[in-house]
Amino acid sequence: MTTRPDSAALLAWYDRHHRRLPWRIGPADRAAGAKPDPYRIWLSEVMLQQTTVTAVKPYFEAFLARWPRVCDLAAADEAEVMKAWAGLGYYSRARNLKACADAVAERHGGRFPDTEAALLALPGIGAYTAAAIAAIAFDRPATVVDGNVERVVSRLFTVEEPLPDAKPALKRLAATLTPQRRAGDFAQAMMDLGATLCTPRKPACPLCPWSEACRGRAAGAPETYPRRRAKAERPTRRGIAYVAMRSDGAVLLRRRPPKGLLGGMSEVPSTDWTPAAPAESPPLPGPWAAAGRIEHTFTHFHLILEVRLARRPAGDPAPDGFWWSTAADLAGEALPSVMRKVVGAAQKAFGS
Repeated sequence: MTTRPDSAALLAWYDRHHRRLPWRIGPADRAAGAKPDPYRIWLSEVMLQQTTVTAVKPYFEAFLARWPRVCDLAAADEAEVMKAWAGLGYYSRARNLKACADAVAERHGGRFPDTEAALLALPGIGAYTAAAIAAIAFDRPATVVDGNVERVVSRLFTVEEPLPDAKPALKRLAATLTPQRRAGDFAQAMMDLGATLCTPRKPACPLCPWSEACRGRAAGAPETYPRRRAKAERPTRRGIAYVAMRSDGAVLLRRRPPKGLLGGMSEVPSTDWTPAAPAESPPLPGPWAAAGRIEHTFTHFHLILEVRLARRPAGDPAPDGFWWSTAADLAGEALPSVMRKVVGAAQKAFGS
């Protein structure tokens, strides 16, 4: 018979084995009176949504170097924030990041509120992020449930309901484990346990402080939890991307509408992305040569883009609503990954 998971056992494990992360105050420093910076906690949590710690670290450090306080981010130009975010994906998060910084500066004098309810009233902050900031930054006894925590809890209690339907039940179960004291350390301990020991494949059960309390381990199949519904097949969309490139290497760009997929990002012009093959609709007179094909998978669909290349003379003026990005400036443009693939294919063809 398994025992009940003991929060003190997990916290003792965390004190010895916690990850050292640039946005985190370690348990010894916290015990000595060091206070987490809510701005750093918020920024890291927004960046970490559906992204790995390894990918986030350089972006986090670059953001802090450029905008060290939330008021600095609020004063920034949104286009510059989008450029700094390029490559992290899920670009609505960057727009919400700027909107939230504006709200904290305007409504709260540059200080994050310290309760889940007040945090939830800020743009772009949902239930998970509000709980994470409340717990980690302010040590409120909030229950923080991310993907790592869902995996840990589903194995501890052998939750048979598949995700995402099981999310409410997993949060209720996680709440039964959350202590009144050291809630911030406990939230981070749960995340670390899922990230380092209770991993999706080959969990290190003998090293886990909750091994004796885990029903999944007792059943002999912890890696089968959490249960998941079969994923629906992603539909495929198609389009044509037009890369106009001057002889000096400059590329013609425009900005996407502020709302919707990749909103506010830079792009080379393209047709609509539709299930059927689209008709040609170049932004400038031709000739346009085939320059390969790229594929890119978004959350809800797979995209195939045929790339067209037009060579233009140096000094060619940009049409209204467009600009030429020089070879030196191109790396700093707010180009999403799919557009960097397009430009890369065109540059390869341009040099051939």
